[in-house]
Amino acid sequence: MSGISPLRAWWAQRPPAAGAAVMATGIMSVGLHLAGAETVSRVALVLTCVLWVALAADFVVRLARDRRRWAQEARTPGALTAVAATTMLGTRFSALGWQTLAEALLALSVVLWPPLLVLVVRHWKPRMPGAVFLACVATQGLAVLGATLAAAVTTAWLAHLSLVLFWLGLAMYGLAVPRFEWRQIAQGPGDQWVAGGALAISALAGARLLSADSARLYLWNDDDRGVLRVVTVALLVLDLAWYVVLLAAEVAWPRLRYDVRRWATVFPMGMTATATLSVAAAVGGAWLKWPGRVLVWVTVAAWLTVAAGAAAGARAALRKAR
Repeated sequence: MSGISPLRAWWAQRPPAAGAAVMATGIMSVGLHLAGAETVSRVALVLTCVLWVALAADFVVRLARDRRRWAQEARTPGALTAVAATTMLGTRFSALGWQTLAEALLALSVVLWPPLLVLVVRHWKPRMPGAVFLACVATQGLAVLGATLAAAVTTAWLAHLSLVLFWLGLAMYGLAVPRFEWRQIAQGPGDQWVAGGALAISALAGARLLSADSARLYLWNDDDRGVLRVVTVALLVLDLAWYVVLLAAEVAWPRLRYDVRRWATVFPMGMTATATLSVAAAVGGAWLKWPGRVLVWVTVAAWLTVAAGAAAGARAALRKAR
């Protein structure tokens, strides 16, 4: 290996899509917090932090030492996982009351989002996997964190900016749909689930915008609130429909071999659970809490399954590299 350790050689082959592991673990932590499983949620948060730091360090090292490869990878949809993962971590920090740290992560996300989004969208192709919807996910991730912070620090302009990002995210979803290769539902290795996950994070953004309104922070008049409420509920319904379709496709066309893109399956599952619980709180749909909690633990089971596959794959790759 020319002096390079097997571990470093294996890590160097990590694709940008590996950032979905941070997204999946981060949203699982948020969902567990909403479901009342605080201890497990904090364990997931620690794992999220470790993964985020490792991937952030790798992002910087590649930018400094191998700009050609960095530029090539920055054009792929998977590059936007850097933005989405950072916003998920910031959202969880805000729930803990660590607003300064959450604000720093929002600022970092805002810096990363425009150049990566432009690079990715410019290199979209006619037929793409589910990762094409990451343009929507990254944009809505900013809306979620912005709305969460707006409520926490009572900042109206941040809520209004988050509303703009919310509508922009929906526009990005509309642009991505014609480019999605629909055969991926039956053939995709895991990231086909992002087609539903993008709707889930959009519903979560809508719920956070609704919840940000208060007597201290008057944001929306009755008409605005009514439109936002209808759109948010509709997004959740569409997301749940996608969930059923994609789950049925997994049963009809099993894809049991581990693929790093399976983290992009866990993330939409966790996002659907979190969106369900958040919409329940925002619109007063108490009956949604039970299915939301069930979906949280389904996500935990999926996370453990994919993590086991990742560990087995890493061991096999390390043995081969020796």
